[in-house]
Amino acid sequence: MIFYTIIAIVIGYLLGSIPFAYIAGRLKKVVDIRQVGGGNMGVLNTIRQIGPAVGFPVLVADIAKGAVAVLIARWLDISLIWIFVAGFAAIVGHNWPVFLKFRGGKGAAATLGVLAALFPIELVISFGIIIVVVIITSNVRLAIFIGLAFLPIIVWRLNGSGISIAYSLALPIFLGLRALTDFQRDMNVNEKRKGLIFDKEYHFWQTRKGK
Repeated sequence: MIFYTIIAIVIGYLLGSIPFAYIAGRLKKVVDIRQVGGGNMGVLNTIRQIGPAVGFPVLVADIAKGAVAVLIARWLDISLIWIFVAGFAAIVGHNWPVFLKFRGGKGAAATLGVLAALFPIELVISFGIIIVVVIITSNVRLAIFIGLAFLPIIVWRLNGSGISIAYSLALPIFLGLRALTDFQRDMNVNEKRKGLIFDKEYHFWQTRKGK
């Protein structure tokens, strides 16, 4: 059991470390996604800097690697707590990938993948909230924060266990802490501060306004 647990965690981390946004940038525009736009190796920066046709497949791939990490851990038949750890390892891998000298993204899509594999019905409801907020505000970061803030309540209302509720709370908190530096930076820029609720720069599908 210990052997399988270690395997699950290592596989989770290595899956998370696959830098799909970086690969897409190199293949499509021969750019390092970490050197353009907001500098984040994630889906949102990929959509904005390279385009939705590339960004949305990256979204699917990043979600998939989080989900697959959980599914492999389940297939190895390890205990639930270690399945949770394997899922978290995938998020850690995305944020600090071994393949890119530990410089990765913020982990939102990988987090959604982990949660989708663990709480599919609950996340569908939460994801619906995210979509509504994105359409209203064009602010993806805010939408994810609000949608995932409701997730522990949804898990609780659908009779999730105490440990499941705690995990569905812990991952969004970790995601928020990871994004805190971006928030602090935006608060120091007047134009960014004006767009903290309603994004004045991008449409809800994340192409720049005026283009």
